[in-house]
Amino acid sequence: MPVRFADRREAGRVLGERLAALAGRPDLLVLGLPRGGVPVAYEVARRLGAPLDVFVVRKLGFPGHEELAMGAIASGGVRVLNPDVIAYGVSREEIEDVARREQLELMRRERLFRGDRAPVEVKGRTAILVDDGLATGSTMRAAARALRQQQAGSIIVAVPVAAPSTCAEMEKEADQVVCAATPQPFHAVGLWYDDFTQTTDDEVRALLAQAAAASEQGGAAWR
Repeated sequence: MPVRFADRREAGRVLGERLAALAGRPDLLVLGLPRGGVPVAYEVARRLGAPLDVFVVRKLGFPGHEELAMGAIASGGVRVLNPDVIAYGVSREEIEDVARREQLELMRRERLFRGDRAPVEVKGRTAILVDDGLATGSTMRAAARALRQQQAGSIIVAVPVAAPSTCAEMEKEADQVVCAATPQPFHAVGLWYDDFTQTTDDEVRALLAQAAAASEQGGAAWR
């Protein structure tokens, strides 16, 4: 198993093989965290023959240092805060201001990516949450907690690469955690890809449309 991946699609194929024992289960659902998680999730869904949907989560960036995640929000009104980052000094009002902006963006992205299609029902199903990697885990943590609120039967967190400590901590949130690679030192998700070009909105929409067509045709449209 390579520690580095050529791109997200290759990473998804590797991850799909790690999850191959789940293939064919009728209750299975693959949820990609957009945007970067969707190409990975597409390959997982194709390998497992499972429906694919997006699960939109938005990072709450620390004011003035937006790349630093002080938490995240997800569909269903779930909010996860990172106390270690908040301890650097941010007021409740600043947190609420960031959360309001990101909630609007979350709603916009759900409409953009899914269009007229209704979200796939998760209640009672085995949901595999997929992203292109885990650094702090704030986004994935919010997604897992949101799925608990939606009464998913079982939650599996699956990523190609993760910081070892974050992969271990995620076991508190999910019923199963699959991290294909946990290199040490980790530093950043993008270091473990040869091509980590930003996934576009158009690519997300195209992959979701292809997956929907494949589900309707019994898998014949996967490519």
